[in-house]
Amino acid sequence: MIAASLGDNRRRASKTPFSSRLLASGAVRLRIVAFATVAELLGERETIVDRPEGTRLGELLDSLEHSVSGFDAVRDRLAVAVNGRLADADVVLTEDSEIALLPPVSGGRPAAPGRLTRQPIEVEALLAEVANPGCGAQLLFLGRVRSEHGAPAVTHLTYDAYDSMASEALDRICRDLADDEAGTRVAIVHRLGNVPLGEPSVAIVTASPHRAAAYEAGRAALERLKKEVPIWKREHFADGSASWREEEQLST
Repeated sequence: MIAASLGDNRRRASKTPFSSRLLASGAVRLRIVAFATVAELLGERETIVDRPEGTRLGELLDSLEHSVSGFDAVRDRLAVAVNGRLADADVVLTEDSEIALLPPVSGGRPAAPGRLTRQPIEVEALLAEVANPGCGAQLLFLGRVRSEHGAPAVTHLTYDAYDSMASEALDRICRDLADDEAGTRVAIVHRLGNVPLGEPSVAIVTASPHRAAAYEAGRAALERLKKEVPIWKREHFADGSASWREEEQLST
């Protein structure tokens, strides 16, 4: 099916429409194929869109997130293929590229043990992800947003990251620590964007046959995260001011 726009979704969503109008010049025509819940969000299985030359996959997904109601809630769970091959956000889309949006039930990628999210952290799901019958000890660390003592009080935090490098670093930390001790499993999820008071900004779960190894893996994961992962924190205060916290030199 060839469609000129995501018209059905525009009538349902309150967001700015994701335009597929033909650009006068310097445009490439793309075919988006969606499945299951994602097709329901878009309002159709296939659609044709025109985007500027040089558009990257991540930019196309950003456009969908801003225009399609509910897409932001599923984006982190998707695998995305370009012309039949799984692709990352930096891939440049060319004329007649086919972009397939694949939710987990239709072949979505397994979650990396270390990853970023822009949604509230699902703690129970993370615990289940690391649980193993051979692990007698399982530990959870949650780093929550707190109000600093004194004035002005902190109202919320904003986290930013160099996404590709941060994701790779988190994944590396988890795999390194799992390799250090037989039977140990580690997962880290760090939230980006605005995080309200009291909500977790980072969750670390470790599991191991013995509690000492689980404790050590959790401690090491947190210390390495603070030194090796390019994530930045901005504090927002009750008086309307804000400031970045830049305290630790990035290392490897």
